[in-house]
Amino acid sequence: MSDQTLEYFLSQSLIKTRDAAEVKWSHAVNSRSRLTEVLTGPTHMIEADIVMRGRDPKEPVMAHPPETDSDITLKEWLEGVKGYNKGIKLDFKSLEALSPSVLLLEEVLADWNRPVWVNADILSGPGGQARPVEPQAFLSTVRTLPTHIVLSLGWTTGWTAGTDILGYSWDMVCAMEEICRTLQHPVTFPVRAAFMAQSFPQLTWLLQQSDRYTLTVWTGQNDRLTLQDLLPYKKQIDNTPLHHQSKGTN
Repeated sequence: MSDQTLEYFLSQSLIKTRDAAEVKWSHAVNSRSRLTEVLTGPTHMIEADIVMRGRDPKEPVMAHPPETDSDITLKEWLEGVKGYNKGIKLDFKSLEALSPSVLLLEEVLADWNRPVWVNADILSGPGGQARPVEPQAFLSTVRTLPTHIVLSLGWTTGWTAGTDILGYSWDMVCAMEEICRTLQHPVTFPVRAAFMAQSFPQLTWLLQQSDRYTLTVWTGQNDRLTLQDLLPYKKQIDNTPLHHQSKGTN
């Protein structure tokens, strides 16, 4: 597995086994108070959202749409995280903030050995209504990042209990594989746990296409699944860690 995330946390004795289920996540860490709280807690990976501030001075700030402003900029956020042995996942909902954010990351990451994931939903997925980030524009911008950075590349999704959504289709996973096959970075695919059962053959095939690939299995606030529900899938995927996150709707 090219993704060094687990190796880092093992080397710091922050997890006991090479099992991604041990990694603790904090989501939507988009304010100064939330960041302060998370930095001193047991979290391993900090996830935050980045948008371009909707007023002058225009710069990347930590906020989730429809919010367009925040009490902390990306530059301040990165400086705040720098002194701690936490990994980070930066989630981009649009391209506007990406280029200035990549420039900041390149500056900050020059001497950074902790896990860094850069996330965007670049294709439409099951039930997805939101517009994906344009894949080629996203990838051409992040290509300059160091090759140990993990690209977290997903599909937009939507799900309501009781609805009949077929999950990730063969067309969806084949389109993703075609986009990712020439990338140099490790890639993790964020997949919604609610679709694991009906998509397992497709997702297993996707993982088999490269040893750079992993899955990040996430559950939305209203998804009726637990980590225990995911263990049978975890056991079936030989030597392929499943990162599990519980978060709000995507």
